[in-house]
Order: sequence, then structure tokens, then C-alpha cells
Amino acid sequence: MKILFVCSSNICRSPYCEFVFKRMCEKDGELASHIEWIKSGAVFHQCKKLHPKAKAALMAEGFVPEELDKHAPAFWRRFPERFEQADIIIGMTRWHKYFIPKKWRKKYIDLAELATGTYTPVPDPFLAKTQEKYNEVMRVLDKYLTMVADKIKQGHLV
Repeated sequence: MKILFVCSSNICRSPYCEFVFKRMCEKDGELASHIEWIKSGAVFHQCKKLHPKAKAALMAEGFVPEELDKHAPAFWRRFPERFEQADIIIGMTRWHKYFIPKKWRKKYIDLAELATGTYTPVPDPFLAKTQEKYNEVMRVLDKYLTMVADKIKQGHLV
């Protein structure tokens, strides 16, 4: 399965999901056996680098700056092949679906809906004033990613 996580700018939520889910696969061979690749992308606008609070949140998870600095946000207009090749496009809110071309929308699902069966938008932490508030959103992502991993291992998404 080819998984593409998307958010507005590919600097907060989607790269966090990409890094954390890849690590989950590294630690869990059963999960990894179902995954061909995991990438992330932007649906709304193009940015140049990972948000500093996203970097701090990922460093708190044990990722090293050199690894994180390699992340280059991938806007759909510049990297359409990611969207074309993905088997599933996982976004953070329903409106992300409407910023991608119609031909890819059938692959789209919201992260919370995929994890729980119920739509709940994942708030954009971009404007969080503190790292603590920012990290609250990352904990929500962690919970949903764990649930998605369990579904994949149980064969519900493959």
C-alpha cells in the first residue's frame, strides 16, 4: 500500500504523520509488510521547510535534526506523481479533499474517519502559541496513527 498524508502546507501535520508512521513500520514488521511507501504532501499552498514547532515535536519523539532537515514540503502541483501513485490519500480535514484535483478525490479519506469511522477534523497547530499547545495536536495524530496501523495489520485497509 502506498500512503500519502496531506495537510494544508506539508509543514506540520502531514510530515509529522509521515515521520511517525515510517518509524512505526520500522519497529513493526507486520505493519511494514503491508506498506510500499509513505510520503506527505501539501494541498493548499507551498512552503519551504518544516515548521519549527513540528521539528521540536519530532525531536521530542527522538528524531534527529539532520533527518528532519531533509524534509522538503511537496505541494501537489509540483509533485503530482505522489498523488497519482498513492493508493490512499489521508488528510486532516474534509476541506483538504477539495483542494486536490477531482481525479484523486476518490482515494481521499480523513485521518480521524479512517481511524475511528467518525469524522473529526484534526486542528491545524500552525498558529499554536506554545509548544505545549502544538504538541496536543501531535498526540491526537499519534492516537489516530496507532489506530490506522492496527486496522492495516488486521487487514481492514489492504
